[in-house]
Amino acid sequence: MCDRSLPHLGGGETPQRHAVLFDIGEEDLSLAKIAEAHFDAQAILDEARLSPEDGAIYAVWASEVPGQGLELLRGIGSADCITGGKPFCSGATLVDRALVTVAHPEPLLVEVDLRRARGTVDWDLSQWSTEAFRLTCTGAVRFQQTSVERVVGAAGFYLDRPGFWHGACGPAACWAGGAAGLLHFARQSKRNDAHTVAHRAAMEANVWTMRTLLTQAGVEIDQAPGDRGAAHVRALRLRHMVEQLADDTLQRFSRAYGPHPLAMDPAMSRRCAELNLFLRQCHGERDLEALGRAEAELQAARA
Repeated sequence: MCDRSLPHLGGGETPQRHAVLFDIGEEDLSLAKIAEAHFDAQAILDEARLSPEDGAIYAVWASEVPGQGLELLRGIGSADCITGGKPFCSGATLVDRALVTVAHPEPLLVEVDLRRARGTVDWDLSQWSTEAFRLTCTGAVRFQQTSVERVVGAAGFYLDRPGFWHGACGPAACWAGGAAGLLHFARQSKRNDAHTVAHRAAMEANVWTMRTLLTQAGVEIDQAPGDRGAAHVRALRLRHMVEQLADDTLQRFSRAYGPHPLAMDPAMSRRCAELNLFLRQCHGERDLEALGRAEAELQAARA
């Protein structure tokens, strides 16, 4: 995976980038969780005009507990260091490097070489109570004066760049692919009663629509890669619609095929559980409120 490159965001082939992430999600959602973050990290470094380390697998750890953000300590020994805890770190014991958000003394993004940081990084995977995404080794990470390889961009870079919202479309592509993976079971099932056929048809329509939305979003990104306002609105629209369609697909799947695949088929049971959890990265009404405000700001700016 780390040797594969995706088309650059906004470089004219963003629909193809979305298609690759869709395909990975269709294959395996745990793989997609790690791959999407790795490719997002590459895109972030590219936007900062920095190069990733050859052969390294990257993560992006940006979740924050209010009031408990990481602190950057300048010039501890021969390097800057970070200290503090970070929740929801996917790939905690799997990846080589991580791009990590820092809250104090200012909002920054830093790169950490986790292979060199052994002894200054503690992992706690015990709080992860579900089997969904168990393979991604997701957990809490605590840094103890961990050396920073480099600061990525200026203060505020991570959230302020247009690519933040372009990159936010990546998880939606994985969600869509995860929902598409349910169709493999549906297409092979011998159940052919009227209700099952109706649900399967709706699932097919949902997946077609999600593919179409991802393609259109990619086209629009390529047309105006520097327009952050449009990127914000587009990403929230896409994530909302894909979440709705993927969730509908998930619900139809269980209604059409009952408890057997959820309880007796390990691969489908894991896919359903992981898709349901992955979709919670869409923040529902909070995202819709943010979308409504972003749409109003964009309309006012263009008036």
